[in-house]
Amino acid sequence: MTSVLVVDDQDLVRAGFAALLGAVPGIDVAGEAKDGLEAVEKALRLKPDVILMDIRLPGLDGVTATARILAAAGAEKPRVLILTVFDLDEYVYTALRAGASGFLLKDSPPETLIAGIHAVARGDMLFGPTVTRRLVEAFTRTPPDEPGPTLACLTEREVEVLRFVGTGATNPDIAVQLRVSEATVKTHLNRLMTKLGISSRAQAVVVAYETGLVRPRAPRPSPPAAR
Repeated sequence: MTSVLVVDDQDLVRAGFAALLGAVPGIDVAGEAKDGLEAVEKALRLKPDVILMDIRLPGLDGVTATARILAAAGAEKPRVLILTVFDLDEYVYTALRAGASGFLLKDSPPETLIAGIHAVARGDMLFGPTVTRRLVEAFTRTPPDEPGPTLACLTEREVEVLRFVGTGATNPDIAVQLRVSEATVKTHLNRLMTKLGISSRAQAVVVAYETGLVRPRAPRPSPPAAR
């Protein structure tokens, strides 16, 4: 059973998500929160497996709430699934850096929401390689205000694994490329995440871009207008 905390400041939206998820076998709605402060309090008290977090909340926004929850949760951290109206909302990138496991558009169909919750509960990123690259590239073209992480603490093989993760490759993909087992890839990934002080695959993608290990691709030129 996967327990879920639903966080949204709009009563009807929050109730709609809770009612939908409450009717799904294998999902238990642990609670609801209407703002960021309540989300932090209930997340730490109820210890849900997944938090469905609206990114725009009154008082404490969803990004800050995510960071506080994951910082205070200890070893058993919940997976945070961010809800947003825009697929390239600047706050989404910040949320990934804070440790969120992915994002969903608010107008996504119910089956996508349910599949997304199950995906992040398993430890996967919700979005695929194409969306990952498009999202990260859009916001890594601007230099960060603070120094980025360093990869000096990683072994050569861990750097290789991080590079593949940064391109959106899955563990099976990486295993084939490196000619090792999936278990070995997972071990390298867990070790490099521990060394870098990150807790999700999404954060690993961000680090790969921020350190220059993976470079944003130049946008393709638009085709000439027909005459």
